[in-house]
Amino acid sequence: MHPMLNIAVRAARKAGNLIAQTYETPDAVEASQKGNNDFVTNVDRDAERLIIEVIHKSYPQHTIITEESGELPGEDADVQWIIDPLDGTTNFIKRLPHFAVSIAVRIKGRTEVGVVYDPMRNELFTTVRGQGGQLNGYRLRGSTARDLDGTILATGFPFKMKQHAATYINILGKLFTQCADFRRTGSAALDLAYVAAGRVDGYFEIGLKPWDFAAGELLVREAGGLVTDFTGSHGYLTSGNIVAGNPRVVKALLANMREELSDALKR
Repeated sequence: MHPMLNIAVRAARKAGNLIAQTYETPDAVEASQKGNNDFVTNVDRDAERLIIEVIHKSYPQHTIITEESGELPGEDADVQWIIDPLDGTTNFIKRLPHFAVSIAVRIKGRTEVGVVYDPMRNELFTTVRGQGGQLNGYRLRGSTARDLDGTILATGFPFKMKQHAATYINILGKLFTQCADFRRTGSAALDLAYVAAGRVDGYFEIGLKPWDFAAGELLVREAGGLVTDFTGSHGYLTSGNIVAGNPRVVKALLANMREELSDALKR
């Protein structure tokens, strides 16, 4: 096993165990609003602290970028750990059991390791660049869909960026006439993991952050899929506008979205 994957798995499991335990005792959860429709809990922060402790024990010199604490610079800026300690916080607060820990390692700008851990189902998605992806040790294979006909697509509403609401609803309406159905689960990390596992055929979302998609993006690509922005290029690393699926599904998604895109979403 890749040594950094080993540490990422250890950190994800430790954080996941804490999250699962706290899920059983909702009175211990303290939630607050940190932005527009954006919540954080003491569990997010405690899980993040556990992850950072595990990483620093083995790699004290590495840089860590987290959702809650921001960037923690290390002596080695070439290696970045990108962490979302609890992706799906709103689900967690509402006691809807669908959320995950997401950890990725980027070396010199390339994502090399990814882990997405769902503690409620004990599902561990892991990947190393060039070595494929796995779910609890079994090889991940994405959807074999040839076009949008009959597909199940995942998405996330742009609840933090409601200025895009009209465009988003137009895109959704157009795609809905082409596909079988949609899923909107509340965790981008798990949506991408589910694309990698073939549980959904494709996925798109507006304005994600690196910690939302860093691990899931590598899972999709290592399962034979594509990840692009809304114009088919790599701008999603900065815009967070993501389309994912197998090459044929991504091509069909992009073709349907193209005419509906506002200028702001073409970046």
